[in-house]
Amino acid sequence: MSVRELVVLGTASQVPTRHRNHNGYLLRWDGEGILFDPGEGTQRQMARAGVAAHDLNRICVTHFHGDHSLGLAGVIQRINLDQVPHEITAHYPRSGRRFFDRLRYATAYRETVGITEAPVAVDGILAVTGSYTLEARKLSHPVESYGYRLIEPDGRRMLPDRLAAHGIKGPDVGRLQREGRLGDITLEDVSEVRRGQRFAFVMDTRLCAGVHVLAEDCDLLVIESTFLDEDTELAVEHGHLTAGQAAAVARDAGVRHLVLTHFSQRYAEPEEFERQARAAGFEGELTVAHDLQRVAVPKRR
Repeated sequence: MSVRELVVLGTASQVPTRHRNHNGYLLRWDGEGILFDPGEGTQRQMARAGVAAHDLNRICVTHFHGDHSLGLAGVIQRINLDQVPHEITAHYPRSGRRFFDRLRYATAYRETVGITEAPVAVDGILAVTGSYTLEARKLSHPVESYGYRLIEPDGRRMLPDRLAAHGIKGPDVGRLQREGRLGDITLEDVSEVRRGQRFAFVMDTRLCAGVHVLAEDCDLLVIESTFLDEDTELAVEHGHLTAGQAAAVARDAGVRHLVLTHFSQRYAEPEEFERQARAAGFEGELTVAHDLQRVAVPKRR
């Protein structure tokens, strides 16, 4: 049975706290695992969450501030220590290649696993697989930063009443699905579009076009809300979002499940992030993330 869920490994921003580790997020998507922004301590958080190095297929880094990337050294060495049998691809801003190289080879270890580097330099498609297309969009932060979006291809849902009306059953159903036509009956006559699911990951950024593009029609949006709304000036100055801004983006984009994360250590009450998100008019499912939480991708409509 396929699994599509987010495993939250860390939710702090620049300074970790007793209850919040630096960033780290694993997206399980069917048989693949995509690790986003492994901050310091991610390897230990993976162990606590029951995530193995063998679960990883891609690593996506939004930018090279430490709370989003210092865990790369430990994660990459663990991948090699465990001799992961499949290739792993790493995406990160091309302008930060020197940082990736330093982290990848921060200390001595035996390199046993091929990690393919596929740095990001422009908006667009990074990878196409059988179950998703991975895209990147540039964000607005003091250092170059990219957000990521996963889009499942649209499929088709067979409609039993239409199949019955045309007398199609048994092996002929599969034949129609494979070939697109059975005599005078087309696949469109007996099915409807099954919209592919969408996931987006938006970290450190001010409001910008890339944020809105990434969030559009997402089933699950993971987005930073470093500040509360009363600190909007600080958010703009440092290249971040507030809870209300993140929720307004989700509201306007038609997001089904919003996950707020990347919280400043200055705030002790996570409930206030939820209150401000609701005050901004977001009515969908809402999660104020905490470490080691699991969030399922919403079931299809």
